[in-house]
Amino acid sequence: MSLSPQWLDELRARVTLSGVISRTTRLTKAGHEFKACCPFHNEKSPSFTVNDLKGFYHCFGCGAHGDVIRWMTDQRGLSFMDAVKELASEAGMELPAMDPRAAQEAEKRDSLHDVMAAAQAWFAERLTSSEGDKARAYLATRGFNQRTVERFGFGYAPEGRQSLKAALSQFPEAMLIEAGLRIAVEDKEPYDRFRGRLMLPIEDARGRVIAFGGRIIDAAKTDAPKYLNSPDTPLFDKGRTLYNLHRAGPACRQSGRIVVVEGYMDVIALAAAGIEDAVAPLGTALTERQLEMLWRLTENPVLCFDGDVAGQRAAMRAVTRALPLLRPAHSLKIVHLPPGLDPDDLIRRDGTAAMEAALAQPQDLLGLLWQHERDAVPLASPEDKAGLKARLMAQVDTIADRDIQALYRRELSERFSAFAFPPREQREWKPARPGQRGVPAPRRSDPAQTARLRKSAGSRDALGAAVLAGLIRYPAELARHADVLAHAELADPRYGALVDAVDSGESLESGHLRTILAARGLASPAPDDYAALRFGFLADDAPPEQAQADLAAAVSLLVERPALEAALAEATRRLERDMSDGAYAEQQRLLKRKLEFESRLRHMASARAGAEQAAPAKPMAE
Repeated sequence: MSLSPQWLDELRARVTLSGVISRTTRLTKAGHEFKACCPFHNEKSPSFTVNDLKGFYHCFGCGAHGDVIRWMTDQRGLSFMDAVKELASEAGMELPAMDPRAAQEAEKRDSLHDVMAAAQAWFAERLTSSEGDKARAYLATRGFNQRTVERFGFGYAPEGRQSLKAALSQFPEAMLIEAGLRIAVEDKEPYDRFRGRLMLPIEDARGRVIAFGGRIIDAAKTDAPKYLNSPDTPLFDKGRTLYNLHRAGPACRQSGRIVVVEGYMDVIALAAAGIEDAVAPLGTALTERQLEMLWRLTENPVLCFDGDVAGQRAAMRAVTRALPLLRPAHSLKIVHLPPGLDPDDLIRRDGTAAMEAALAQPQDLLGLLWQHERDAVPLASPEDKAGLKARLMAQVDTIADRDIQALYRRELSERFSAFAFPPREQREWKPARPGQRGVPAPRRSDPAQTARLRKSAGSRDALGAAVLAGLIRYPAELARHADVLAHAELADPRYGALVDAVDSGESLESGHLRTILAARGLASPAPDDYAALRFGFLADDAPPEQAQADLAAAVSLLVERPALEAALAEATRRLERDMSDGAYAEQQRLLKRKLEFESRLRHMASARAGAEQAAPAKPMAE
């Protein structure tokens, strides 16, 4: 089938947008438009507008925008073709002709929809008869009121092997079999699939019955599964269907949340308690297709699992399935209920507020992955711990998005390091006394080194001021170093102002740069200060090429200093926590590097004219 732009425009013209939207959203007339509180996000004052003349809706709060087809796909959760078909039926338009084979398959599906609708009507009627006494009694034990029973379409399938065939005699046996309602076996008469069961219709995104789920009523009957679903049919693909999606989709637009529970009875229990935005897979772990359907509704679906071993396994299966599909801003949240409880149990015991509280505090996917692999086996030996890291990295390797993979690898590596290499307990130092052997003192930084570092601290502000003065004196060099300065962790706001000047295309002249700083209330070094700063590239007689090279070296020192100081501070903190040889060696290595840095800085600060370079270096002015 080919839908031309002209045909789609005609469809949009024949359907009144406000009429479609008003079925689920209360609209108020406002001039030539309609207004409402946005159905796509929570708000107290209306910012959502509908314009029939222009044929689109728009929210000034969240940016939701689209036409009537977009409304059906985004707010109702329909696929594009399902949305078009429903709107075309309403507008009285014929869909463009299909090829013969596609037309035949579509006709077959329409016929099967008639079969499923008739079966649903019969199951619902049987529930109200004397045959459905036990089924109604079971529903009463679950606390489902009549509104819930009718809303979700509960029914009853009698015990007879040929009961449904007799009730739906207007349809050929072959259609009943193809719809999954009857089972055909070789050399035997076909028989009803569902017998003696409480029945529940499974509907597609348009609310049409496409399959059934049945729960056994007789607890003594152990030779049959407790729950039985329809097989895959031309209408029903369990890996592409989420139970209750057609109701939960619109509710999700209001709550901003979609909850995935393990079974359809959990969905109904939540709905009966006022939690409308829940769906369930149908007897399988979440599939890739189902995850994509969920991500169309919200970026972080909440998976809610029972608090037993099976629930833990189900959560991990979902994580394993989701990892390769992760993309920016799209993930999963996981809620584990208390051990032994499902959603209905928790609501009965502690009330709806307890369920909402659990859903409001989910665990993220990375946290669940770490927790599961850490607790999978005892970690008593180094080999066990190495196995933990190998399992974690194997899971990370399945993530297709390289940015997310790198972030997961880093986060899990940090958690593993903190777990496998915890800080050693700090030993208390006791000084030795005459005649008594004392506890060895932890090694400390060399006092002489510390004194030399303090003595050189006066060069800190001098370097920053000198580089700033050099960039103003040689403004062409600013563009050369702008990118490095933009990514450096510099506290002086004047560097940010100069980098902004480069990005904005401002004129790079000394006088103009001073004007830019002054406009922001920032001081700029005056030419008279250059001599006091004692850096070679600020000397009046410095050759330009040499001055530019020296300035580049000074910029490198300025950028290097914050990273070096941060690393040294971290190494010192680690040494205070962990008096190990490794921590001491790392701190000493960085101290040595810091002293070398300060030596280079003092040399640069004293490099002036040739005669001055030959003279003994003088201490810098503080």
